[in-house]
Amino acid sequence: MSGILLGETSSEEPMKGDRVEVVIDAGGTTRTYDIEATRAGRRVDVTHGRGVVEVTETTRGGTPVRTARFMAGRVLALVEHPAVRRALDDDAAVTELRQSA
Repeated sequence: MSGILLGETSSEEPMKGDRVEVVIDAGGTTRTYDIEATRAGRRVDVTHGRGVVEVTETTRGGTPVRTARFMAGRVLALVEHPAVRRALDDDAAVTELRQSA
């Protein structure tokens, strides 16, 4: 993967929080940036406006820990990977899809 990796990652350690991939046009090539919540309880928020896409890792209390800003015109793709959460009692049941023959 090309680009800069923000935050510590480990292939042995399970993901602790949200993760966002941003693919930008870098003048003939593409660059991929991964921004992820590096500690338990943190989240990654995405905002956009006035030609800027901003991805921020925040604590439970809402304090920003790190921020990445991209020119909106250069962003080719933005993929959010939410953290896995356990099912709650009031969650709707999921019906399995059957594959047709």
